[in-house]
Amino acid sequence: MMKNLFLMVMSFALITLFSSCVAKRKLVDAQLQARQLQGDSAMLANRVSNLQNQLSDLNNKNSDLKNDIDNLNGQVASLSHNNSNKQGQLEMSQKALQEQQAKLQHLQDLLDAQKKKSDELRQKMADALAGFNSNELTVTQKNGKVYVSMQESLLFPSGSAAVSKKGVDALAKLAAVLNTNPDIQIDVEGHTDSIPIRGKFQDNWALSTARANSIVRILIDRYRVSPLNLIASGHSQYDPVDTNATADGRAKNRRTDIILSPKLDELYKLLSN
Repeated sequence: MMKNLFLMVMSFALITLFSSCVAKRKLVDAQLQARQLQGDSAMLANRVSNLQNQLSDLNNKNSDLKNDIDNLNGQVASLSHNNSNKQGQLEMSQKALQEQQAKLQHLQDLLDAQKKKSDELRQKMADALAGFNSNELTVTQKNGKVYVSMQESLLFPSGSAAVSKKGVDALAKLAAVLNTNPDIQIDVEGHTDSIPIRGKFQDNWALSTARANSIVRILIDRYRVSPLNLIASGHSQYDPVDTNATADGRAKNRRTDIILSPKLDELYKLLSN
């Protein structure tokens, strides 16, 4: 019986000792596991902190990029506005250039038309006055104008402003052409040589002016040339075509020039704009 009791005590002690060892081992294992969990938690906390820092950096970078984008958009808008202004200026310049080119073309057309009309008028005058000698009159063209130059020997007796019969006949043929071209400006210019005049007229100014007036009156009164187209002027000896030192030169200077100019109203209007 004592033996059985001893065995029971020993068994209990062994069980208690084994149980104590098992509990102690579990405690140690739990403590190790807790330490490991604490280490893992610290690592996770550190990673979370790192990720938060990275997120903050990314947010800052994102804000900077947004500012850069806003600046670039502003620059694009400014460039677009400037380009729009430049495009508008370019279009205005091109329009002005086209208008100027059109104006120049119109001007050239008018000049061409004037030259054509002047050529036609010169030919008509040459044909109408073909019966007169070259030492009596000439028909020339210069600077878009037609010059009918009539010598004193054709138109007037020496020192007189009364037109001769042959001169009247010449003016009749000239007037016939003028009346079919009512848009012609007619300048009648009297000219003398340098020899002082004696007799009826005070001087060569008076004589040259009187001769121009006599021709204008015949064109108006006899041949119904419009007075609105006529201008009379005297130049005395101061616009010679030859020397006054010779008799032949003085004879050429004693003349009446009838200068015919196509009216340039449209041309002047264009140039004044």
